Amino acid sequence: MDGWMMDGWMDGWMDGWMDGWMDGWMDGWMDGWMDGWMDGWMDGWMDGWMDGWMDGWMDGWMDGWMDGWMDGWMDGWMDGWMDGWMDGWMDGWMDGWMDGRAGGRADGRTDGRTDGRTDGQTDRQTDRQTDRQTDRQTDRQTDRQTDR
Repeated sequence: MDGWMMDGWMDGWMDGWMDGWMDGWMDGWMDGWMDGWMDGWMDGWMDGWMDGWMDGWMDGWMDGWMDGWMDGWMDGWMDGWMDGWMDGWMDGWMDGWMDGRAGGRADGRTDGRTDGRTDGQTDRQTDRQTDRQTDRQTDRQTDRQTDR
């Protein structure tokens, strides 16, 4: 009985019906229904609904709302508020405060003290310095040349 059960019926059952089940129904199920489901419904879902969602709604969102936001609100903010702030407040500050310093204290110095000095003392000083330097250089060069 053991020989018949183990070697005969059991092996026959294992090799026959079970292997047949594994090779036939199971593989057929795996290759057929499951692969068909994977290739068909799932891939169709991935290629169809998902891609359509990605290409349609998402791209429409990216191209539409996001780009509109970037081009519209953000650029408007950059061009409007920021540039207005840069051109208005900053330039006003630069032109006002800086020019106020230059126009007030510096211009007063330039027009008053400096110009007076330039016209009077500077011309005299320049003439004297030029005369002194030229005389010294000429004397030195003459001395060197005659020594040689």
